[in-house]
Amino acid sequence: MRLLSRRAPHSTSSGVEPPVSVVLVISNLEYGGAQRQVVEIANQLPQCGFTVHVCSLSSYVPLGAHLHARPHQLRIIPKRWKFDLLIVLRLAAFLRQVQADVVHGFLFDANIAARIAGFLARTPLVIDSERNSHYHLKRRQLLAYAMTRRMRDLCVANSQAGAEFNSRLTGMPIERYRVIYNGVDVERFRPGDRSYARRSLGLSDDQYVVGMFASFKPQKNHEMALRAFAQLALRVPTARLLLVGDELAGGLHGSSNHKQVTLKLIDTLGIHERCLVLGNRVDVETLYPACNVVVLPSLFEGTPNVALEAMACAVPVVATEVADNNLVIPNGKAGRIVALGDVDGLAATLAAMAANPDDIARMGSFARHWVATEFSRDKMIANLASVYRAGTQVVRSAQAGRAHAVVISG
Repeated sequence: MRLLSRRAPHSTSSGVEPPVSVVLVISNLEYGGAQRQVVEIANQLPQCGFTVHVCSLSSYVPLGAHLHARPHQLRIIPKRWKFDLLIVLRLAAFLRQVQADVVHGFLFDANIAARIAGFLARTPLVIDSERNSHYHLKRRQLLAYAMTRRMRDLCVANSQAGAEFNSRLTGMPIERYRVIYNGVDVERFRPGDRSYARRSLGLSDDQYVVGMFASFKPQKNHEMALRAFAQLALRVPTARLLLVGDELAGGLHGSSNHKQVTLKLIDTLGIHERCLVLGNRVDVETLYPACNVVVLPSLFEGTPNVALEAMACAVPVVATEVADNNLVIPNGKAGRIVALGDVDGLAATLAAMAANPDDIARMGSFARHWVATEFSRDKMIANLASVYRAGTQVVRSAQAGRAHAVVISG
């Protein structure tokens, strides 16, 4: 850890520790899982005695409207061009301005910016995040991680698979990782009236509704879901597919092309009349209850917020066997786990569930209890607060030890 280069965490002359000042750095605040988690953290962490600022590296901040303390809580420091290296100077100045004790980056460019800016500002604790596993980085991204590896103190991963993957990728010892699973607001995401939820969508009570809540990006593997649903539609005439999500801002990560390919595949498979494509929605908690089951056929994941949100609404989830999904979604209890790429297996699983509504109800009931107990927002916030406090305490102790050594030697 970078103890010798740190600024001491701010304190008061009375000896009473002031609130820990935290800056959360995020690539943008679009409709994504990482972005929703940042908003939750920013809204809830102050109740644990922290001051929190959110810094977006893009002016695209639709979820910023959900920050309780906006506008003063949100700072936008946009990149002026794709490789705007000066952004770290502006971020470092902001860290000094708010006397940040902790800077925590989310997503790749925010991780790099937080590392360098935290180093320049001598921010006591620099943390970045790993929110996926088993993905591929470009050569320049690997180089950026390698060049800044000594500028971070800890990494918070939202899955054990993600922590182990990042450790192999960057060479940082696994002891410097903290696994904190995502958490959801179980009051916002709760069981609802299915008939009421379906009415505004033009769906009837007797239809078997499969939901897929995902941005149009290759990671989410829409093709597997669509091909499995096409098989399901032949076996279950009442089946309908609800697609919630849209391309990423600016078509990032090939999402614009992926959306076009996905929409074309819907037509090619002849399931257009059975699909509802709703785009991005801020009221997803009203849409989950319309579903009998939610599918998540991702190629890779961390802790999928969609799975937690659906289960909190008492909707079982069928997901691919990637990352920590087996832990997050107990197979046969809160949903089903299928092999990645097994289109036939996914279709058969969905058809079997359609034929057994009592099993769906049983799994939905267990899923709600499971998430409320193990993956609540409050549990996530408490775990993260502990990491921040423990990390800043290490710095304070080190600073106090060096001051004591100076007094003794003097």
